[in-house]
Amino acid sequence: MKKIEAIVRPEVFQELRQSLVHIGISGLTVFEAAGCGNQKGKKGAFRGTTYELPLVSRIKVEMVSEEHKVDEIVEAIIDACGTGQVGDGKIFISQIEEVIRIRNGERGKEAVL
Repeated sequence: MKKIEAIVRPEVFQELRQSLVHIGISGLTVFEAAGCGNQKGKKGAFRGTTYELPLVSRIKVEMVSEEHKVDEIVEAIIDACGTGQVGDGKIFISQIEEVIRIRNGERGKEAVL
């Protein structure tokens, strides 16, 4: 099993969600996040005064999936969130050793589904 974490622009989240549902991914954990990377923040203006925001708003989406679905999920994320611009986000994939459903002690893929 693999854990897929995607950090994306907030404005693309609804399209991402629809893309994931379309390929059969219904379980997600979603966080509001703020950060910076190559963008190094952004500049804003308020009443004629320019200011710098060192962190930009992002959404972090996490899901756990069977290994054979990872490439399909990554493709869906890239298709829904990619604009070709700096700041589109990142995808992180890591190995999951074990999953346990707290309610009844189920383990493995049955605990995720």
